[in-house]
Amino acid sequence: MNRIDRSRRRLAIAAAGLAGFVDAAGYLSANSYFVSFMSGNTTRLGVDIAQRPAHAWVPAALIAGFVLGVTGGAVLAAKAGMRRKQAVFSLVAGLLALASLAHQAGSEAAMLGALVLAMGAINNTFQRNGEVSVGLTYMTGALVRMGQGLAAKLMGTGGEAWAGWLLLWLGLSAGAVTGALGWTHVPWLALWLASGWAVMLAFWATRLPPSEERRS
Repeated sequence: MNRIDRSRRRLAIAAAGLAGFVDAAGYLSANSYFVSFMSGNTTRLGVDIAQRPAHAWVPAALIAGFVLGVTGGAVLAAKAGMRRKQAVFSLVAGLLALASLAHQAGSEAAMLGALVLAMGAINNTFQRNGEVSVGLTYMTGALVRMGQGLAAKLMGTGGEAWAGWLLLWLGLSAGAVTGALGWTHVPWLALWLASGWAVMLAFWATRLPPSEERRS
């Protein structure tokens, strides 16, 4: 987070919020499986293999879909060049709209497929030298960096960036609360709101200073 400018930090926090929103909605609709948190699905896969082998295909399919989403998003990001962020957020918005349509049609499998593809793709938003610089759907690394930053701060050896990682985690957490509330009270509207959120992020990305794009 300390390697990107302030405007991009705000965008990353808002995008993490979207990821939290979608993952909470997916979690509530998918028997406690995840659409963005693949460490959790990997644990569920192991537990299902050991205790409920007939159900192990569910987390396995979600993990495969996530990887496919990352792959497709990476190809799109590479082809979009300087317009990477707009392209990725637009793809995510389209996939979330498809998920909402699938939900309205009563197809949970299609809905979850679109959601997991979207959450895989969104991780290509922030890149440096072709690799992810800010992970938006997983916070373990962010919390580790926050803890390391706090340690450096306490020892007087730096660590000024710890607050940025905290804000990224708070963004995802706030999004998860909002997503859980939305899915609980207005499930027919929740994913449309998520799609609109992604559209706004795409528009926000167009307002970033072009001269800074090479850095993130």
